[in-house]
Amino acid sequence: MKLILLYGGKSAEHDVAISSAYTVIQAADYARYSVELVYISNEGKWRRGATLTSTPRDEKVLKEFGDEVHPLEVFKDVSDTVVFPVLHGPNGEDGTLQGFLEVLEVPYVGCGVLASAAGMDKIVAKQIFDDIDIPLLPSVATNRYEWKHNREEVLAKSFAELDFPIFVKPANMGSSVGISKIEKREDLEPAIDLAFKFDNRVMIEKGAHVREIEVAVLGNYDAKASLPGEIVKDVEFYDYSSKYLDNKIIMDIPAKISEETTKKIQEYAVKAYNALDCSGLTRCDFFLTQDNQIYLNEVNTMPGFTPFSMYPVMWEKMGVSNAELIERLIGYACERFELRKSLTTEM
Repeated sequence: MKLILLYGGKSAEHDVAISSAYTVIQAADYARYSVELVYISNEGKWRRGATLTSTPRDEKVLKEFGDEVHPLEVFKDVSDTVVFPVLHGPNGEDGTLQGFLEVLEVPYVGCGVLASAAGMDKIVAKQIFDDIDIPLLPSVATNRYEWKHNREEVLAKSFAELDFPIFVKPANMGSSVGISKIEKREDLEPAIDLAFKFDNRVMIEKGAHVREIEVAVLGNYDAKASLPGEIVKDVEFYDYSSKYLDNKIIMDIPAKISEETTKKIQEYAVKAYNALDCSGLTRCDFFLTQDNQIYLNEVNTMPGFTPFSMYPVMWEKMGVSNAELIERLIGYACERFELRKSLTTEM
């Protein structure tokens, strides 16, 4: 079987995707798969790389590729092929690529169009989760037009409905890109301006002094949640640099929380997974207050696979190696593809 590994991408999480891709090619079973590397540049250009038949010695292979190719050239022959889109953020994790692969009728790892699009959009996801009674922190949403023409009203509403600290987030972005933590009124306006550099919609959310608890979910319609892990920080805000550059975090797995809290977080994670119609994998991020109040922060439909990423480490602590994890994800991709093929459109 051929495994097409798409990595890089146009989003601000480009470098994270390359690091994640290296984990995948290190863990792939080359007795069963050849791995065709396809790099997507920051400008969205597709370049075909090597076809691997054994474990590479280092990460250099991910930066060695040929001339630009049209995406359709990559998928000329999709027989006995599975795509692994190791792409984070817009144009990779938001349903756009998933829709392209659906049209091509090729199986791919991860969530489908609906789950990817809704999960990536923090505003839409919160509306869905609120509808199924998963607890969330209060927030205010705005768009570029409203911010341009009614700036003072947005600020007034935010100050009226939200207490400090306040977090400002682009609606469609991950890895803490474009996110600001605000402690003073005068800092809110520039934080919203910053978030609009990354998206056309912005969420302004009440913060809290919390522990950050994460759960890995794996499967299709029988999805299971891992034991929760906790991000133990030595920085006040777990931003992009803390996650991927400075590594100023410790992952405490399993998290030191009660059995009752563990079960409730796992229950919410699977409930959110099913509400979005997820498949393959997600990582659900929660906030836990000092009095054990649980709030769902967000769902990541293509979590990172870097050495500092919680998702693969949580499953490793559950006894699932990276190699087994990759194998299961490919299996779930094929299972979902065959099920969708079996559905008829005839009346």
